[in-house]
Amino acid sequence: MAVLVEREPIGIFGRMNSGKSSVMNLLTQQETSIVDATPGTTADTKTALLELHGLGPVKLFDTAGLDESGALGAKKRRKTFNDLKECALALLLIDPAAADLAVEAEIIEKARAWDKQLLVIYNIFQGADENKIAGAEKKLKLLRFYPKITLRANNSSCRTALLDFILKNYIPQDAKMELLPFVQKDEYYALIIPMDEETPPGRYLRPQAMAEEYITRHWAYPVSFRLDLKQARSPCAAEAIAEKKRFDAFLNNFQKKPQALITDSQAMDIMHKWCPADIALTTFSIAMINYFSRGRLRRFADGVQALQTLRSGDRVLIVEACNHSRVGEDIGTVQIPNYLSKHFAGVAVEHNFGREFQDNPDLARYKLIIHCGGCMISAQKLQARLRALETAGVPITNYGVLLSYLQGEDALRRVLRPWGI
Repeated sequence: MAVLVEREPIGIFGRMNSGKSSVMNLLTQQETSIVDATPGTTADTKTALLELHGLGPVKLFDTAGLDESGALGAKKRRKTFNDLKECALALLLIDPAAADLAVEAEIIEKARAWDKQLLVIYNIFQGADENKIAGAEKKLKLLRFYPKITLRANNSSCRTALLDFILKNYIPQDAKMELLPFVQKDEYYALIIPMDEETPPGRYLRPQAMAEEYITRHWAYPVSFRLDLKQARSPCAAEAIAEKKRFDAFLNNFQKKPQALITDSQAMDIMHKWCPADIALTTFSIAMINYFSRGRLRRFADGVQALQTLRSGDRVLIVEACNHSRVGEDIGTVQIPNYLSKHFAGVAVEHNFGREFQDNPDLARYKLIIHCGGCMISAQKLQARLRALETAGVPITNYGVLLSYLQGEDALRRVLRPWGI
């Protein structure tokens, strides 16, 4: 199964013809982006994956110029600013000979508002342009806060100086994040995995595979139990009892009980009742959202309380990071909407799949955002989403938190306890 590598996202920003694509090619050492004097040559963001010595895996964004006019220019601006939200580091290209630096001022303003690290590159096209740097810095007073380098982006000999400049001044994101911080060596951990119509053949879903790998890597023992959810929920008491006995037999086979059960969130209606009190309980979705939000699980736990204030006419947005095929009793498109329509008459439920969220201009109109585990996007993209919602002042929760909350406050407290919440 392909592994989603956590890469440092670095974006190259500026006006048209400032040399962004030349910097991209300088860093990648190949013609990754087309370089041409024609304004608007970069029609959409180009990305490149590479390793930079001293920094590690990097994802480079070569973005479109922000000063293009018309409807197409407006689309490029939206896309470029969405890219800026996702980047940990912004490289601002400045042509010191430019008469108007409004575009550069706007990039600096956005970078400051979104708490982005920013490095300034003065790209010299003609020798005399270097003398105009002082004038540019008078126009852009905030430039004094940022490290700067002067170079010719189309000169390959400048690559070493640029790399040294980035390595010296960029503070990489703290990528050290434990997926399951409660795992202890030589202990057992049970993975509760219902398999339904959506389960792909031949592999686990990514959260399940990540949990299994993490537990094994930390010298502990992952053990999987396939729960028959349909039988466990059966109105026929005999069928439900039979599945409960099968689960109990699974636990009783251990000489030393598992330290924790990690369950699929949709099974919380069963697991919060079946899991013994002396065994910790949490969900895959909660583990994922905590990991990819870099430890901001408490925000999702606080956000679920917004359910208590929902009124007719309010809007709720359900967000899934990927575009997987949805069949059967899908959590995001069936289970959660059914619950909301049943308990909150008149509340409108909307969906964003994949990239739709970052293009949504009306986030502030929602009373609550319900997000999936986020396991198919990078931590940087998820954190960009959180920053957007912080700006809009909208509460956010997560599938695992929500489905636990629906079983009562005790169930929610229980699944959050392993995370120290």
